[in-house]
Amino acid sequence: MALDEQKQPLVRVENLKMHFPIFGGLMRRRVGEVKAVDGISFDVFEGETLGLVGESGCGKSTVGRSVLRLYEVTDGTVTIGGRDIAHAPPEELRQMRTQMQMIFQDPQASLNPRMTVGDIIAEPLLEHRKMSSRELDDAVGGLMDRVGLNRNFAKRYPHEFSGGQRQRIGIARALALSPKFIVCDEPIAALDVSIQAQVVNLLEELQETMGLTYLFISHDLSMVRHIADRVAVMYLGRIVEIAPRDDLYDRPLHPYTQALLSAVPEPDPSRESTTERVILTGDVPSPSNPPQGCNFCTRCPQVIDICRQIEPEFQEVTPGRFAACHLLDQKPESAAKAPSEAT
Repeated sequence: MALDEQKQPLVRVENLKMHFPIFGGLMRRRVGEVKAVDGISFDVFEGETLGLVGESGCGKSTVGRSVLRLYEVTDGTVTIGGRDIAHAPPEELRQMRTQMQMIFQDPQASLNPRMTVGDIIAEPLLEHRKMSSRELDDAVGGLMDRVGLNRNFAKRYPHEFSGGQRQRIGIARALALSPKFIVCDEPIAALDVSIQAQVVNLLEELQETMGLTYLFISHDLSMVRHIADRVAVMYLGRIVEIAPRDDLYDRPLHPYTQALLSAVPEPDPSRESTTERVILTGDVPSPSNPPQGCNFCTRCPQVIDICRQIEPEFQEVTPGRFAACHLLDQKPESAAKAPSEAT
């Protein structure tokens, strides 16, 4: 889906921080903090899918939960549809919940095993809508039809369904209040490969028919390339690059993005044999004690002295492309090498 330049951001995140305290000692005093999300900013435009990728532990899921205020954010602002989410009082936040929902990673853990499928899907409607029993049954049946579930199974329990069917139940629950914005937190990670494409196709179809906006969190770079309009890359609590999908996959600017994409398997054997991998050495630093300067400086194959001293500014490098790297400040053309050219 091509982005219309006239569209306005539905979601705007500015300098979002989510720090979790660390307590220690006999008195259980605060001795530090885990900087799970450390000052990130991005927009999600109406009707688009923004993919959020990065290795495990980089803070992707924390971003999704913080944007919906399932966590109380440490700092920063989050606005959805022009309304402040991060600092809204409880009653106002409850009213906003109808416009934003979440699809969780594990469909088994996110569904109450003691509730029937019909009750699970009906729960948001009972909380936020005044409906008769007949209207409620019709609404639940309609939602089950929309996600490809047999409405005659509404009295069954989650354990009676397969993993893909359980994820469809979670999607139906998320759609119950007709939200504008949905955070998809690795919705296919717990599913068989044969089912993943079905769920992603369903999400695309629902987006087209209902005008939905997605923040699609995943570590599956191939699937993100299929579904996303733009892609944001995270490393150790910070976003290092945001770009339109094709631009990012064809010519990544940040060294971490180059390394990440070079690890994607190439299905064509002739191209696979000529692909040069960017091998990162060392371990990911602790988010409770990130390195000085650039977070990636301890593993970057192109590191220079300034990287270890000053944090790079996240800025627009070319129209629509944002990155945080000192190499782009010094030599924007030659520094941004493709993965196969990186040393």
